[in-house]
Amino acid sequence: MPRLFLILPALLLLSLAACQREGPAERAGRSLDKAGQTVRDTVDPPKGPAERLGRSVDRTIN
Repeated sequence: MPRLFLILPALLLLSLAACQREGPAERAGRSLDKAGQTVRDTVDPPKGPAERLGRSVDRTIN
């Protein structure tokens, strides 16, 4: 049990230390995703206000 109290904070600190700023590959990937979404909206536009709202919510979450 005492080991658990040592391991959990260590894992928490390691997981927080792993969060770094995004690099150029991640930024390029994000711009490709946005371009794909733009193409999708051009080829297959939202059919109504609910679908338009759903797509905007998806973009906000992701």
